[in-house]
Amino acid sequence: MRIIIYLLVLVFPATIWAQGRFDDVEITATKISDGLYMLQGSGGNMGISIGEDGVFLIDDQYAPLTDKILAAIKKLSDKEIHFVFNTHYHDDHTGGNENLGKMNIDIAAHDKVYERLHSQNVPKEALPIISFNDEMTFHMNGLTIRTRFYPNAHTESDSVIYFEGRNVIHTGDLFEQSGYPYIDIEAGGSFIGMINAVDNVLKSIDDQTIIIPGHGSLSNKAELENYNMVLKKIYDELTPLADKGLSIEDVIKLPLLNEYKDSWGKGDIRGETFLKFAYNSILKERK
Repeated sequence: MRIIIYLLVLVFPATIWAQGRFDDVEITATKISDGLYMLQGSGGNMGISIGEDGVFLIDDQYAPLTDKILAAIKKLSDKEIHFVFNTHYHDDHTGGNENLGKMNIDIAAHDKVYERLHSQNVPKEALPIISFNDEMTFHMNGLTIRTRFYPNAHTESDSVIYFEGRNVIHTGDLFEQSGYPYIDIEAGGSFIGMINAVDNVLKSIDDQTIIIPGHGSLSNKAELENYNMVLKKIYDELTPLADKGLSIEDVIKLPLLNEYKDSWGKGDIRGETFLKFAYNSILKERK
């Protein structure tokens, strides 16, 4: 579904695309702990910290949803948004940047997010004004909010946000809780990079950690471990096929994902689409 959305955004003018597409979308808030929430609407899950210093917002979905997102935040806090942090550059996570930038809200992200958005000739207001190359720390609302870069995974621009002292993280699209992940090979994504990134995230959390995934419901370490185990199993099954030189057409015909139809097959990314991403990524890394 998200891939179709990306393509349609490129084909249709924004004004036409916005007509009706988001009319019925509701922004819902799920409380994690005092001052910490997950917001959901249409697109990537958002996270927010609210407190005496203002609002720290993670991602901002699509541009037509900005007013609804702001209204949802206002129900939680009368403070102004101080920062928006983009977990990566995809439009379902950064589409509201321009609207928020025009409100003089500071946008922060990894250097690669800036580079990707800048190369797309987005308006100046949509660009991060703060960027980093490895880790960055925000001290806000009595929290230490650390952001960490994980290269060449979902894209080349992924960050995870750690709310230290609260044991809460936002993984961006490194974790697709609702089904198969999207590996954006054209944007530097990599199947093995995704696995390595999740391995590293798992080392930095514990059994009580609450996870805001890029898509899907609030999650935990056990679910992330299972997600990573499945990714590794699929990778191990596909790698020998790549070494043998099987074509993607032949791979798709194999019953490789049958056991995941019920648990993973109903998300935005369907099995055949995921196989294409995963297998092409393996072929690319073995060239």
